[in-house]
Amino acid sequence: MTSEDTAAVRTVGLTRRFGDLCAVDHVDLGIPPGTIFGLLGSNGAGKSTTVKMLTTLLSPTEGTAEVAGFDVRRDAREVRRRIGYVPQLLSADSTLTGYENLLLSARLHGLSRAARARRIEESLSFMELAGFADTLVRSYSGGMIRRLEIARSLLHDPAVLFLDEPTVGLDPVARRAVWDRLVELRARAGLAVLLTTHDMEEAEVLCQTIAIMHRGRLVAMDAPAALRAALGPDATLEDVFVRHTGGTVESGGTYRDVARTRRTARRLG
Repeated sequence: MTSEDTAAVRTVGLTRRFGDLCAVDHVDLGIPPGTIFGLLGSNGAGKSTTVKMLTTLLSPTEGTAEVAGFDVRRDAREVRRRIGYVPQLLSADSTLTGYENLLLSARLHGLSRAARARRIEESLSFMELAGFADTLVRSYSGGMIRRLEIARSLLHDPAVLFLDEPTVGLDPVARRAVWDRLVELRARAGLAVLLTTHDMEEAEVLCQTIAIMHRGRLVAMDAPAALRAALGPDATLEDVFVRHTGGTVESGGTYRDVARTRRTARRLG
């Protein structure tokens, strides 16, 4: 945890109910700037619902949440100005080129003409897509699409970047390419990244801190190495997950969760 005056993301008792279902149950988080923080859990654990509240797409039922110093309910517009968001499902327009996708987003964020040109060039270069700027996105591989979506989310220099299952459906080579870019993002001064994942290796490689969610609650939170060490010298992160949730990370989730993941995997191909 971090003090509330320095946290990029801070929640107290954050809760979301859907009728009788409590999808997120009194979650307390403090995420400092300059870190990658992972929410690890099975489908249906509450990860995506948490992100939707923090990105103002869902209103909390109870509790409070501040992102980049602004309340997600009272100051939703200010929050949206200061975040980047890459949803699990595809968001890039396949009928446009990579450059056109970024240009549209830059205009929506109100960047000046000079700033647009500079930021688009920087983002394409950083994501190793400069050579494909004028190629239609429908011709991109799954890994290229994810990198384009991350590039688009960084155009306006956000304080907090949210990534919901950023490598779901990608093959190992494409997944590693996305990881390489995210690791480099840790060097950006002040940028906080919150990602959701059910991939143990992804959490280990990318995150300085992870929180394990189970049935809407945070059941463990620490650095990956510390979580493993607390269980024993030979413990793996999967062992930690089983210890705190009673099941494997692949278990859980509804038919809708599984169908959505498979649709995403097919699209990313």
